[in-house]
Amino acid sequence: MTKNVLVTISGLHYDDSVMMVQEENSNEANSIEVTTPATYYLKNGKHYIVYDEIVEGIPGTIKNRIKIDEGRLLDITKSGITNSHMVFETDKINVTPYQTPYGDLLLGTYTKGMDIQIEEERIELQVRYSLDINGDKAADCDIRILIEANE
Repeated sequence: MTKNVLVTISGLHYDDSVMMVQEENSNEANSIEVTTPATYYLKNGKHYIVYDEIVEGIPGTIKNRIKIDEGRLLDITKSGITNSHMVFETDKINVTPYQTPYGDLLLGTYTKGMDIQIEEERIELQVRYSLDINGDKAADCDIRILIEANE
């Protein structure tokens, strides 16, 4: 893969009340999608994607690092105006502090499933997990990360 890539992150977040509605109307989940240029490198058998994120209305940036350990885990580190280190491993619960300009939260993720496909010019991940905030279940989530060579 080339050093310059595009990363697209798509996410769906839904709580139990939305799940019932979603069976009738699949547009009820909260969804986001972001595409941004990034830098890719391979080191010690692990894939790294690094990019900056700008949050509207807040000065500064968030530096993001995604680490993919093929077949094992997805590791997302954010630093700057927010700080966190989220780890996704199938059938495991991981807890991390999430520091924001408005206060700190304790995030817990239980990874239900993870699919990773790595090709020469493309990496695609899909992760299904439950999200807890300060010990209370917040949502079930699906996230898709697509990394493609930016030629």
